[in-house]
Amino acid sequence: MTQTESKPGIGRKLPLIAIAVVAAVGFFTLRDHLTFDTLRDNREALLALRDAHYIATVAVFMLAYVGIVAFSLPGATIATLTGGFLFATFPGALFNISAATLGAVLIFLAARWGLGERLAARMETGEGVVKRIKDGIDENQWSMLFLIRLVPAVPFFVANLVPALVGVPLLRFAVSTFVGIIPGAVVYTSVGAGLGEVFARGETPDLGIIFEPQILLPILGLCALAALPILLKAVRGKKGL
Repeated sequence: MTQTESKPGIGRKLPLIAIAVVAAVGFFTLRDHLTFDTLRDNREALLALRDAHYIATVAVFMLAYVGIVAFSLPGATIATLTGGFLFATFPGALFNISAATLGAVLIFLAARWGLGERLAARMETGEGVVKRIKDGIDENQWSMLFLIRLVPAVPFFVANLVPALVGVPLLRFAVSTFVGIIPGAVVYTSVGAGLGEVFARGETPDLGIIFEPQILLPILGLCALAALPILLKAVRGKKGL
């Protein structure tokens, strides 16, 4: 391969490399700052800024949230709580979901541009197990995309990268992300909306609330609903043998 041919390949990977570098630097420099304590200590200044410049506060907040997600920086949960604290459950949840989706789309595009198209093409032209895995994902894309968003145990950055590496269309990724993160985002935004009382009591918010039965069971129900098409195809496939 000549030097001219190698340059485009390196150039396509630059956004992904930049994300990896910023994520690594951010992990060590921001993890002690994007915390609940920081939000608590600056709550009065944030509320005053919101009251004086509401639209600008919304814009800056969403840009910051997009950056956190796009660069896989620590603090996404704190950002979600902040959205609820500043803007209430609604429209706070809408701001959180929109910003998280946009950030996810950016990292998805960087991964697909740098690695995904090439890898997906190789899987498509491959044989044996690799081809069957790719075909299985393609046949159940909507269900799989909703599942990885709804299951609380799947890390958000994993759910952003994997679809890019298997050739999921952008629109399908964006729609499934926006819809799939609604349950969890609404729960944490509502927790953030109640932070005023938590601050007054000198307590820390219960982020494990999503695992409470009254919250977790409906989410698991949605997971089962998303998985139903996969199960039905599997059953029909066995009957056809």
